[in-house]
Amino acid sequence: MSKVEAFLTPSEEQAVVEAIRLAETATSGEIRVHIEKTTSLPAFDRALEVFHALKMDETQLKNGVLIYVAVKDQAFAICGDKGINDLVPADFWESTKEIMAAHFKNGNFKQGLIDGITKAGEQLQTYFPCAEDDTNELSNEISKG
Repeated sequence: MSKVEAFLTPSEEQAVVEAIRLAETATSGEIRVHIEKTTSLPAFDRALEVFHALKMDETQLKNGVLIYVAVKDQAFAICGDKGINDLVPADFWESTKEIMAAHFKNGNFKQGLIDGITKAGEQLQTYFPCAEDDTNELSNEISKG
């Protein structure tokens, strides 16, 4: 079993996907989680690459959020698109990472991801409430590299 597959059990993975679905019910924003074994880049730089590869920069309102995890490196980053980055407080992503890191340090990866998703979803809901004609622009499934 690779480090990526061991990071979350199938049931934990489904709980994370459900957290994304729930967070997105009240916003037009899009949240994704990407997990891979390792990266040769700093986590945020790799997160930006993945953000573009997943076409998260193509959402209509530029309100996508990616939570990126490099399991073997024990590194993660949160990457928001211009629409949301221009509106959230300057320390928002860092404070979200701190909440997640506290869970990750205790090996509770599922809860760390869920808390990060929930916090991002709350901000997205504040600035990008769900429109009547909203469509889910991106998959809620966890992508893996």
